[in-house]
Amino acid sequence: MADIVEMPKLGFDMAEGTLVKWVKAEKDPVQKGDVLAEIETDKATVEVESPYSGVVFKHLAEAGKVLPVGAPIAVIAAEGEEVDLSQIAKPSVSKETSGQPVETQPYQSKVEEVPAEEESGEGSQAMTTGGFVKASPLAKRMAEENKLDLTLIQGSGPDARIVKRDVEKALESGTPSKRKEIAKPKIVSGQDQVIEISKLRAAIGKRMLESRQTIPDFYVTYSYNTGSLMQMREDMNRDLPDDERLSVNDFIIRAVALALREFPNLNASLNGNQLTRFGDINIGSAVAVENGLLTVVVRNADQKPLPTISAEMRAMVARVKNGKVRNEDIEGSTFTISNLGMFGVEDFVAIINPPEAAILAVGGALQVPIIQNGQIIIGWQMNATLSADHRITDGAEAARFMQKLATFLEQPWRLVQ
Repeated sequence: MADIVEMPKLGFDMAEGTLVKWVKAEKDPVQKGDVLAEIETDKATVEVESPYSGVVFKHLAEAGKVLPVGAPIAVIAAEGEEVDLSQIAKPSVSKETSGQPVETQPYQSKVEEVPAEEESGEGSQAMTTGGFVKASPLAKRMAEENKLDLTLIQGSGPDARIVKRDVEKALESGTPSKRKEIAKPKIVSGQDQVIEISKLRAAIGKRMLESRQTIPDFYVTYSYNTGSLMQMREDMNRDLPDDERLSVNDFIIRAVALALREFPNLNASLNGNQLTRFGDINIGSAVAVENGLLTVVVRNADQKPLPTISAEMRAMVARVKNGKVRNEDIEGSTFTISNLGMFGVEDFVAIINPPEAAILAVGGALQVPIIQNGQIIIGWQMNATLSADHRITDGAEAARFMQKLATFLEQPWRLVQ
């Protein structure tokens, strides 16, 4: 029997997504877990895996379409199976109202059709001298190869998106759209710039506003002596190839995960008057991307050795940078770390990422004068600030957590036991 693949919900606040491109074509064999398509959400472009095995019988949506969560996008059938597409129906109301009698009707997209001559992958945004513009991947690549500024090209695709023919027209007409290189935005005296913020930045703003308005947070700061950690990291990396070396953040992820074992209130979320203490410790780590950030997740971090955590982080960060992030890379965190130490930041306060109970803001491990046995010496120190939800925990518990964290950061051999 054929199975219908629906637009997945790739986040608790996701309502719709853009089908960027199909990875599996019609008639291609597919196994459960194979990457079927790429979906663009407010956060990122995510590789979506097939929930079924079989053959891609039919694409029900074209690349470039914006579709609501739950909309059918493909049919997976057994090899040689014939499927009556006219029988494919969709409830006229959302899943949240399931349980009530509903009238069903074939699903019809309300989004403008993508012309056949336009290449797949519509919906990406290109960074140009004037900010972000909507352009297909092929148009973006052609513009890069020919040093064209996309902000000077009028798009003819859906929602004024720039497509291949628009770039070709600009090249043929010789319009003044050439530029030497793509520059980062900068302030020009007397010239105001008005640009539309990206979906990612808008999503971040919405989430952080929700956090500030609904969570009564408080902060606890602690200074850690990281001399032993820095020495241990140097010793461990000495015998590792460059692409396998451990970062300070790898040590922090494992240390936080082990400390959380004794503090379930910080590995939790609140829904009304119901507190959920998670049985898994999934550590999110914020990664800077173009015009925003994403949080990648090391699952069951308390059960994984440092080399495994390091390898997973490198793989996920690489996928983020290459636009090939997977849903499991960015969903499901139970506690988040925001580390700005690599930028030379000494300390800062992070905003809680709802629905989590806390977030740890980590500064850089810096060589500073410290007092030891009545003498001033040069040592390593790292500051960290915990932001916590006062509805779930309190200052004393947060302070004990920070003390427990010191056990692992200042005695790092405990991290390899």
